Amino acid sequence: MSLLSRVAERIYWSARYLERAETTSRLARVYGNLLLDLPRQARLGWDGLIEISGGATLYRELYPNPTADTPERFFVADRNNPSSVRASLAFARESIRTTRDIVPSEAWRSVNELYMYVSQELDADTSHRRRYGIHSRVVEGCQQISGLLADTMSHDAGYQFFRVGRSLERTDMTTRILDVAAATLLGREDLARFDNSLWMAVLQSLSAYQMYRQKLRRGISSQDVIRYLLKDEQFPRAVAFSLRELGAALAMLPHNGDALSKLGDLRRMLARPKVLELDLAGLHQWIDDAQLALGELHTLILATWFRPSTSTTAEPPAGRITKAAPVSQTQTQSQVQPPA
Repeated sequence: MSLLSRVAERIYWSARYLERAETTSRLARVYGNLLLDLPRQARLGWDGLIEISGGATLYRELYPNPTADTPERFFVADRNNPSSVRASLAFARESIRTTRDIVPSEAWRSVNELYMYVSQELDADTSHRRRYGIHSRVVEGCQQISGLLADTMSHDAGYQFFRVGRSLERTDMTTRILDVAAATLLGREDLARFDNSLWMAVLQSLSAYQMYRQKLRRGISSQDVIRYLLKDEQFPRAVAFSLRELGAALAMLPHNGDALSKLGDLRRMLARPKVLELDLAGLHQWIDDAQLALGELHTLILATWFRPSTSTTAEPPAGRITKAAPVSQTQTQSQVQPPA
């Protein structure tokens, strides 16, 4: 069966936005608890998350006179922030709605119910405990939808584009969460005594805490957490695992040479021995370089399968690599052939 490029693109974006909504909810849930646990003199706030997520410029435009509540609202509930939980679920819902002839109907019902629930709850005044429940529901709902697709959707070209989108977004989010910790601790000697709490929050943001403790069986340290989340090949949200999953999905698609070559560059970046010897400033720079490479890979995917007339040498979108290409954007309708 042939697959229209516009359908393939929407499946790709549905995976990216579901993964983004899930990880953003998990991050907001953990970070909210962390802010409650740390003393006020730590001077941590939501602004750091906004900066790392690439939304700082938009936030300043939307909220020239911010209040104490606006950073969290922007990060989670703002319809105008394309990386917020609400907007990500809206994009995923629209993508799946327009591909219902390819995607199992159960997935459409699940994502529609999840979006309606979240929209209703976020429009109400919520306490911290209630927000925690909303984020837990988003995490569970997105995992349910991904599992449903894995078990009920034919693993043809359409599902491979879902895997590509999910793996690319997962790699992006894991590096960004590591960057949150690096940027928070950089130049903040006063936070040294809270180091373990921050790195524990990083693990919890990726549901990695239990698996980390099972594997390492010792206390939490920054170097161990960085090594685990970058190099572990058995934990699904580690960068090494996600890149391997991405490569397996790309290998099942036609005309994959350029994308696999760029993926090889990313894997070589990760394999450099000195990556684990970097200080926080060096890690921050390495993550910036990795983000640029992810942006270039994203551009190659667009040019190869979704918009063949796009030059593969195009510059990646500025800022957060995913919010510059909404699913409603005009798409070509050339056909993508599944692997033989």
